[in-house]
Amino acid sequence: MRAMILAAGLGKRMLPLTETLPKPLLSVGGRSLIEWQIRRLQQAGVTEVVINHHHLGGQIEAALGDGSALGVHIRYSAEAERLETAGGIIRALPLLADDSFMVVNGDVWTDFDFATLRPLDPAQALAHLVMVPNTAHHPEGDYFLDNTGRVRENGAPRLTYSGISVLHRTLFAGYPDAWQPLAPLLVSAMRANQVSGERHDGDWQDIGTPEKLRALDEQLQRRE
Repeated sequence: MRAMILAAGLGKRMLPLTETLPKPLLSVGGRSLIEWQIRRLQQAGVTEVVINHHHLGGQIEAALGDGSALGVHIRYSAEAERLETAGGIIRALPLLADDSFMVVNGDVWTDFDFATLRPLDPAQALAHLVMVPNTAHHPEGDYFLDNTGRVRENGAPRLTYSGISVLHRTLFAGYPDAWQPLAPLLVSAMRANQVSGERHDGDWQDIGTPEKLRALDEQLQRRE
Protein backbone atom coordinates (compact mmCIF):
# COMPACT_ATOMS: atom_id res chain seq x y z
CA MET A 1 0.00 0.00 0.00
CA ARG A 2 0.96 3.59 -0.51
CA ALA A 3 0.95 5.96 2.45
CA MET A 4 -0.13 9.57 2.81
CA ILE A 5 1.42 11.80 5.46
CA LEU A 6 -0.76 14.74 6.42
CA ALA A 7 1.52 17.77 6.71
CA ALA A 8 -0.67 20.75 5.78
CA GLY A 9 -1.37 22.04 9.28
CA LEU A 10 -0.48 25.54 10.41
CA GLY A 11 1.21 24.41 13.63
CA LYS A 12 -0.28 27.27 15.65
CA ARG A 13 0.24 25.51 18.99
CA MET A 14 3.93 25.28 18.15
CA LEU A 15 4.46 29.02 17.79
CA PRO A 16 6.97 30.65 17.72
CA LEU A 17 8.83 27.59 16.37
CA THR A 18 6.56 27.37 13.33
CA GLU A 19 6.81 31.00 12.30
CA THR A 20 9.62 30.15 9.90
CA LEU A 21 9.56 26.33 9.81
CA PRO A 22 6.67 23.96 9.02
CA LYS A 23 5.80 21.76 11.98
CA PRO A 24 6.72 18.43 10.30
CA LEU A 25 10.32 19.67 9.95
CA LEU A 26 10.78 20.34 13.66
CA SER A 27 13.64 18.18 14.90
CA VAL A 28 13.66 15.53 17.64
CA GLY A 29 16.43 13.05 18.25
CA GLY A 30 18.42 14.43 15.34
CA ARG A 31 15.66 13.95 12.75
CA SER A 32 12.58 15.87 11.71
CA LEU A 33 9.19 14.59 12.84
CA ILE A 34 8.25 13.71 9.27
CA GLU A 35 11.53 11.90 8.66
CA TRP A 36 10.80 9.62 11.63
CA GLN A 37 7.44 8.80 10.03
CA ILE A 38 8.94 8.11 6.62
CA ARG A 39 11.62 5.85 8.06
CA ARG A 40 9.08 3.78 9.98
CA LEU A 41 6.92 3.47 6.88
CA GLN A 42 9.92 2.44 4.78
CA GLN A 43 10.90 -0.18 7.37
CA ALA A 44 7.36 -1.55 7.05
CA GLY A 45 7.80 -2.00 3.30
CA VAL A 46 6.13 1.19 2.09
CA THR A 47 7.92 2.57 -0.95
CA GLU A 48 5.44 5.16 -2.27
CA VAL A 49 4.58 8.15 -0.06
CA VAL A 50 2.34 11.15 -0.75
CA ILE A 51 2.72 14.27 1.39
CA ASN A 52 0.29 17.17 1.35
CA HIS A 53 1.47 20.56 2.54
CA HIS A 54 0.40 24.17 2.88
CA HIS A 55 2.21 26.34 5.45
CA LEU A 56 5.81 26.84 4.26
CA GLY A 57 5.35 23.64 2.28
CA GLY A 58 8.18 24.39 -0.10
CA GLN A 59 10.58 23.78 2.77
CA ILE A 60 9.22 20.23 3.13
CA GLU A 61 9.87 19.52 -0.53
CA ALA A 62 13.35 21.04 -0.30
CA ALA A 63 14.21 18.97 2.77
CA LEU A 64 12.89 15.61 1.56
CA GLY A 65 13.26 15.88 -2.20
CA ASP A 66 12.06 12.83 -4.09
CA GLY A 67 12.58 10.62 -1.02
CA SER A 68 15.39 8.56 -2.50
CA ALA A 69 17.71 9.37 0.40
CA LEU A 70 15.14 7.72 2.69
CA GLY A 71 14.49 4.72 0.46
CA VAL A 72 11.06 5.82 -0.76
CA HIS A 73 9.52 7.75 -3.65
CA ILE A 74 7.71 10.90 -2.50
CA ARG A 75 5.06 12.82 -4.41
CA TYR A 76 3.62 16.07 -3.12
CA SER A 77 0.12 17.51 -3.04
CA ALA A 78 0.42 21.25 -2.50
CA GLU A 79 -2.59 23.12 -1.14
CA ALA A 80 -2.77 26.84 -1.92
CA GLU A 81 -5.67 26.95 0.52
CA ARG A 82 -5.97 24.46 3.37
CA LEU A 83 -8.45 21.71 2.54
CA GLU A 84 -8.64 20.05 5.99
CA THR A 85 -8.01 16.32 6.39
CA ALA A 86 -10.59 14.73 4.10
CA GLY A 87 -10.27 17.53 1.56
CA GLY A 88 -6.52 17.04 1.44
CA ILE A 89 -6.93 13.31 0.91
CA ILE A 90 -9.52 13.82 -1.82
CA ARG A 91 -7.16 16.20 -3.62
CA ALA A 92 -4.38 13.58 -3.40
CA LEU A 93 -6.43 10.55 -4.50
CA PRO A 94 -4.99 10.54 -8.06
CA LEU A 95 -1.49 10.29 -6.54
CA LEU A 96 -2.47 7.54 -4.11
CA ALA A 97 -3.76 5.31 -6.92
CA ASP A 98 -4.48 2.26 -4.71
CA ASP A 99 -7.99 1.48 -3.50
CA SER A 100 -6.69 1.31 0.09
CA PHE A 101 -3.90 3.43 1.53
CA MET A 102 -2.38 4.29 4.89
CA VAL A 103 -2.87 7.78 6.30
CA VAL A 104 -0.61 9.15 9.03
CA ASN A 105 -0.61 12.51 10.78
CA GLY A 106 2.71 14.24 10.29
CA ASP A 107 2.87 15.48 13.88
CA VAL A 108 2.72 12.22 15.85
CA TRP A 109 5.58 10.06 17.04
CA THR A 110 4.96 6.37 17.61
CA ASP A 111 6.50 2.92 17.74
CA PHE A 112 3.44 1.44 15.99
CA ASP A 113 4.37 -1.22 13.43
CA PHE A 114 2.90 -0.08 10.12
CA ALA A 115 3.68 -3.49 8.62
CA THR A 116 0.68 -4.92 10.49
CA LEU A 117 -1.78 -2.80 8.50
CA ARG A 118 -3.59 -4.46 5.59
CA PRO A 119 -5.68 -3.30 2.61
CA LEU A 120 -9.41 -3.08 3.20
CA ASP A 121 -12.22 -5.12 1.71
CA PRO A 122 -14.85 -2.43 1.12
CA ALA A 123 -17.59 -4.97 1.76
CA GLN A 124 -16.25 -5.22 5.32
CA ALA A 125 -14.86 -1.76 6.12
CA LEU A 126 -14.13 1.58 4.51
CA ALA A 127 -11.77 2.64 7.29
CA HIS A 128 -9.54 0.97 9.85
CA LEU A 129 -8.46 3.21 12.75
CA VAL A 130 -5.59 2.72 15.16
CA MET A 131 -6.83 3.80 18.59
CA VAL A 132 -4.74 4.69 21.64
CA PRO A 133 -5.43 5.35 25.35
CA ASN A 134 -6.61 8.87 26.10
CA THR A 135 -4.04 11.47 27.06
CA ALA A 136 -4.20 14.18 29.71
CA HIS A 137 -4.94 16.86 27.11
CA HIS A 138 -7.71 14.76 25.50
CA PRO A 139 -9.24 12.76 28.39
CA GLU A 140 -12.68 12.34 26.79
CA GLY A 141 -11.32 10.42 23.80
CA ASP A 142 -12.94 10.18 20.38
CA TYR A 143 -14.68 6.87 19.70
CA PHE A 144 -15.56 3.50 21.22
CA LEU A 145 -13.83 0.30 20.07
CA ASP A 146 -16.18 -2.61 20.74
CA ASN A 147 -15.23 -6.22 21.44
CA THR A 148 -15.84 -7.21 17.81
CA GLY A 149 -13.20 -4.77 16.55
CA ARG A 150 -15.66 -2.22 15.21
CA VAL A 151 -15.35 1.48 15.96
CA ARG A 152 -18.51 3.20 17.19
CA GLU A 153 -19.51 6.83 17.47
CA ASN A 154 -20.83 6.25 21.00
CA GLY A 155 -20.00 3.88 23.83
CA ALA A 156 -17.60 3.55 26.72
CA PRO A 157 -14.78 3.47 27.42
CA ARG A 158 -13.75 5.80 24.64
CA LEU A 159 -10.30 5.84 23.06
CA THR A 160 -8.39 8.44 21.07
CA TYR A 161 -7.94 8.19 17.31
CA SER A 162 -4.17 8.10 16.81
CA GLY A 163 -4.09 9.75 13.40
CA ILE A 164 -3.00 6.41 11.90
CA SER A 165 -5.43 4.59 9.64
CA VAL A 166 -6.09 2.62 6.50
CA LEU A 167 -8.77 4.24 4.36
CA HIS A 168 -10.57 3.03 1.24
CA ARG A 169 -11.20 5.50 -1.56
CA THR A 170 -14.92 4.58 -1.49
CA LEU A 171 -15.10 6.47 1.82
CA PHE A 172 -14.69 9.69 -0.18
CA ALA A 173 -17.07 8.87 -3.05
CA GLY A 174 -19.37 11.76 -3.91
CA TYR A 175 -17.43 14.40 -1.99
CA PRO A 176 -16.03 17.35 -3.95
CA ASP A 177 -12.43 18.50 -4.11
CA ALA A 178 -12.97 21.14 -1.42
CA TRP A 179 -12.53 21.88 2.28
CA GLN A 180 -13.75 18.87 4.23
CA PRO A 181 -12.83 17.46 7.67
CA LEU A 182 -12.48 13.70 8.02
CA ALA A 183 -14.50 13.11 11.19
CA PRO A 184 -17.98 13.48 9.61
CA LEU A 185 -17.07 10.91 6.94
CA LEU A 186 -15.82 8.49 9.57
CA VAL A 187 -18.93 8.92 11.72
CA SER A 188 -21.15 8.31 8.70
CA ALA A 189 -19.23 5.09 7.99
CA MET A 190 -19.45 4.06 11.66
CA ARG A 191 -23.21 4.39 11.56
CA ALA A 192 -23.16 1.98 8.60
CA ASN A 193 -20.92 -0.46 10.56
CA GLN A 194 -18.08 0.14 8.09
CA VAL A 195 -15.22 1.15 10.41
CA SER A 196 -12.91 -1.36 12.06
CA GLY A 197 -10.18 -0.61 14.53
CA GLU A 198 -7.43 -1.81 16.82
CA ARG A 199 -5.87 -0.58 20.04
CA HIS A 200 -2.19 0.34 20.29
CA ASP A 201 -0.78 0.46 23.82
CA GLY A 202 2.80 1.25 22.84
CA ASP A 203 4.47 4.63 22.56
CA TRP A 204 2.30 7.24 20.86
CA GLN A 205 2.73 10.97 21.28
CA ASP A 206 0.89 13.89 19.73
CA ILE A 207 3.64 16.48 19.46
CA GLY A 208 1.42 19.54 19.74
CA THR A 209 3.43 21.95 21.88
CA PRO A 210 7.06 23.04 22.24
CA GLU A 211 7.11 21.37 25.66
CA LYS A 212 6.13 18.01 24.16
CA LEU A 213 8.71 18.44 21.43
CA ARG A 214 11.45 19.02 24.03
CA ALA A 215 10.29 16.03 26.09
CA LEU A 216 10.39 13.71 23.08
CA ASP A 217 13.80 15.04 22.07
CA GLU A 218 15.13 14.25 25.55
CA GLN A 219 13.54 10.79 25.42
CA LEU A 220 15.17 9.98 22.09
CA GLN A 221 18.54 11.38 23.15
CA ARG A 222 18.51 9.14 26.25
CA ARG A 223 17.76 6.14 24.08
CA GLU A 224 20.94 6.51 22.04
